[in-house]
Amino acid sequence: MSVTRPARRPVVLLAYAAFVLVGLSAGVGGVLLPAQIDDYGVDKATIGITFFTFSAGFLLAGITTGGLIDRLGTRAALAVGGGAFVLASLYTALRPPFLALVAVQVVAGYGIGVLESVLNAHLSELTGATTLLNRLHAFFGVGALLAPALAAWMLRALPWTLVWLVLALAGLPLVVGFLLAYPKRRGPDDGGPTADGAPAVSGPAVGGPPPDRVGVTVRPGNGGLLVAALRQPAVVLAAVFLAVYVGLEISVGNWGFSLLVGGYDQSEVLAGYAVSGYWLGLTAGRFLISPLATRAGLTPAATSAGCLVGVTVSAVLAWAVPVAAVAGVALVLLGFFLGPLFPTAMAMVPRLTASRLVPTAIGVLNGVSVIGGAVFPWLAGAIAQGVGVWTLLPFAVVLAVGQLAIWWRLARQVAAADRAGRVAAG
Repeated sequence: MSVTRPARRPVVLLAYAAFVLVGLSAGVGGVLLPAQIDDYGVDKATIGITFFTFSAGFLLAGITTGGLIDRLGTRAALAVGGGAFVLASLYTALRPPFLALVAVQVVAGYGIGVLESVLNAHLSELTGATTLLNRLHAFFGVGALLAPALAAWMLRALPWTLVWLVLALAGLPLVVGFLLAYPKRRGPDDGGPTADGAPAVSGPAVGGPPPDRVGVTVRPGNGGLLVAALRQPAVVLAAVFLAVYVGLEISVGNWGFSLLVGGYDQSEVLAGYAVSGYWLGLTAGRFLISPLATRAGLTPAATSAGCLVGVTVSAVLAWAVPVAAVAGVALVLLGFFLGPLFPTAMAMVPRLTASRLVPTAIGVLNGVSVIGGAVFPWLAGAIAQGVGVWTLLPFAVVLAVGQLAIWWRLARQVAAADRAGRVAAG
């Protein structure tokens, strides 16, 4: 079933609203942690177990989303993801015992992971996917920017559990919207390219699977959709790229404040502003860079290459000039150039694999990215603890250069696939 042009607007707006909610749920966590620690009488290390259980649920969502869409369809998959998030939030709002709080994070992570993977997969096959996905992830940034202030305001007079009740209630109309607006099965919206610059992929015949991309054969019988996706070298390479990307993004976001205060003797207020500027730069980059690049006639691959160079130069600048003001500006620029990389990589997935494997491949990318988001920040913190917080900047430079190297190989595979598609079409 194709998404017709008149139905496209509510589909896209619902996706944006869902990512604002996802951003809100991520942004309130840090503000609620002190209240949760006091309420349950645990220490920071113990409350940190919830991070790992959430990540486990998110990873599970990433590796199962493709099969979920294949069996249930887009509409039902979104309802499952949204429903899991709402139920987990409602249960958290009841102030469960601590072990139950830890366990329910698996459900919350699964719900968020399914929502992210399905919406990324669906928008990646609409015309203008690169711009749509950049805006999608920018709205996550909007939610993450608003969340701390809203949560802090609520905690002045209300218990922390009511913050989760508000998030649960906000999720209910989204689930209803998914059921009303989204198609049962996915398909390109108007026969145009499925991603900026990518050839069109026709929708499936009634009752039949989508056709394979040129040069990619789907054999789901040999281990299922997940195994078939993992057999595609470009999919694995893209997953590694996003693991490094998320590792860099979160490492700088988590430890940038400590660097400015401990390494540059900057006041906590100014350091806080600088880190907020980093996240604001990330959000602005997602709103601005893709539309400007499209007007300039740049391909998504060329845009990403330019952003990767900008990321590397910004990290080197912050490291090479040991001045707090320069480091603060460099962090904002680093966030700005990092912004488009994740959504643009997602938009290129339909050019890497067969149509039927796109949701599974995007789920893999999304799931693996959370591993990078856990491992690299932990490693950055461990190095800072043993050597000094100044190591964050050379650590960021190493990850930035690694991103460039991985993207160079990935872009070559995308170009080769596009050439094969043009030859076959000719």
